[in-house]
Amino acid sequence: MTLKRRFFHACTLALLGLVMTACTPDKPKFNAIDVTGADYAKGFTLADQLGQQRSLSDFKGKVVVLFFGYTQCPDVCPTSMVELAEVKRLLGSQGDKLQGAFITVDPARDTAEVLNAYMGNFDPTFVAFIPTPEQLAVVAKDYKVYYKRSEGKTPTSYTMDHSAGSYVYDTQGNLRLYSRYGSGAAALAQDIQVLLKAQP
Repeated sequence: MTLKRRFFHACTLALLGLVMTACTPDKPKFNAIDVTGADYAKGFTLADQLGQQRSLSDFKGKVVVLFFGYTQCPDVCPTSMVELAEVKRLLGSQGDKLQGAFITVDPARDTAEVLNAYMGNFDPTFVAFIPTPEQLAVVAKDYKVYYKRSEGKTPTSYTMDHSAGSYVYDTQGNLRLYSRYGSGAAALAQDIQVLLKAQP
């Protein structure tokens, strides 16, 4: 190949690369950690606080924000739930496109009645799930969630150490984001707006 032809060939490839780049849609930018395509946290089927068996697929068309916690948590859990309620408010007319979801890591104390009242303190549309101890072990492993019981002064005054981030699913039920604890309502609301804008 002559020098002239090599130069022409290189220019053609460079131009083709520019065209391909221009045709490729920009990857959305998120405040949370983008875990799109992750091979874990793909879903579950558990009883909710009303005793109904529910799955993530039941919320298709909504962005689902899922948090693991327990009702007697003194700080992280109520803070996260208040923040999620604030996210819904920040979304305004799109607030009904957000589904808050909570899986208890303390099924021994978090009964359906307790969880129903707890969700009502933040937003009555939020759903709580109550796994059996066996189900919790499976779901926690699939979601890479840490939880451990720390004994208290009495048999019922124990606390639960647990992971504190939230998982965010798009309107098609695909895992998209991992939001760290303390990231703030405004940042999460922005991310949800990006996901809603991108929905089919």
